[in-house]
Amino acid sequence: MPTPRFAAALLLVLPALTAHAACESGLAERMHAKLHPDRQLDEERAACKPWPAYPGRSIVVLPMPRPSSDPGVTGYDLELLVIQRPDNGNTERDTILARAFEPNALTEDAIAIQDIRIDTGRYALAANTRAFGIRVRYRGASRINPYASETLQLYVAQGAKVRKVLDEIELDMDGGEWDNTCTGHFEQVRGTLAVGHAASEGFADLVVQRTQTASRAEWQEGGACIEKVLPVKLRTFTLRYDGERYPIPKALRNE
Repeated sequence: MPTPRFAAALLLVLPALTAHAACESGLAERMHAKLHPDRQLDEERAACKPWPAYPGRSIVVLPMPRPSSDPGVTGYDLELLVIQRPDNGNTERDTILARAFEPNALTEDAIAIQDIRIDTGRYALAANTRAFGIRVRYRGASRINPYASETLQLYVAQGAKVRKVLDEIELDMDGGEWDNTCTGHFEQVRGTLAVGHAASEGFADLVVQRTQTASRAEWQEGGACIEKVLPVKLRTFTLRYDGERYPIPKALRNE
């Protein structure tokens, strides 16, 4: 039975979002035991990564599920840490330089959280301020309404605190709705975020570029499944710092 190209692509993309950024050497578990010994840690979604811009530093994300009275819904508190690690590998001397606790930072319902990854790209917001990102991949379980997305948030370490400067925005998305044979509509979004040349309130502007590709498919006389790809749309957004955060347009929000 013929399958629209976009639907086939979605079915291939979704299973690929299963890898997670596991922490090596027990770093996440040690930090969790030190800071939140009475809480459960979601070890599969915990993330750790060295921060190349700062030798010896690592970033750690500790996701901790919250009890929920709503069946099928799980909220996650996040603990974000910037850690200085000793040159001699003595894990007892790992030092927390900065941290932030975000209650109910992520929610998993019909759309599952596939993984949480740390992005240490070149997010130089000011002369002495470099941000790091948290990327979250989501996936829906429905074959009729396939859905997958990747979001990005940005944080800076200032003094002993980690502070969010960019709320969760959706960069990549694959979605659609079809009858599981042919008829349906599908959408694919691919986005990038880069640091701009101009600045607002002391921090560089952020430039988000997204391309959107959509298609429609339906049965034609003779039993042929015909798919029509619509013209690609390119949109560019400039996000300007307001002194606290980068306000984001509705089109980029993960809602």
